[in-house]
Amino acid sequence: MTFLTSQQAYLAMFAFLEEEFKLTGSDEIGSLLGGMSLLANGDPVDLAVIEQWNLAVQVALTGEVDANFRILSADSEPSK
Repeated sequence: MTFLTSQQAYLAMFAFLEEEFKLTGSDEIGSLLGGMSLLANGDPVDLAVIEQWNLAVQVALTGEVDANFRILSADSEPSK
């Protein structure tokens, strides 16, 4: 098993989203990538991304991520 640092995981997610953008041309993904892009000092263009990323890493480390597939109808709410 390969373990990634938080920074390596960030770059892996960036690469994944970049590939999705190339495949789909999604404006939303393009905008997200713009904010996630790193400046020369290593900070993202949108500094709020760091807070969101650190929270996501913490949630993943504590095992609180629920990535189970669910089929929902348009009028139903996700169950927990």
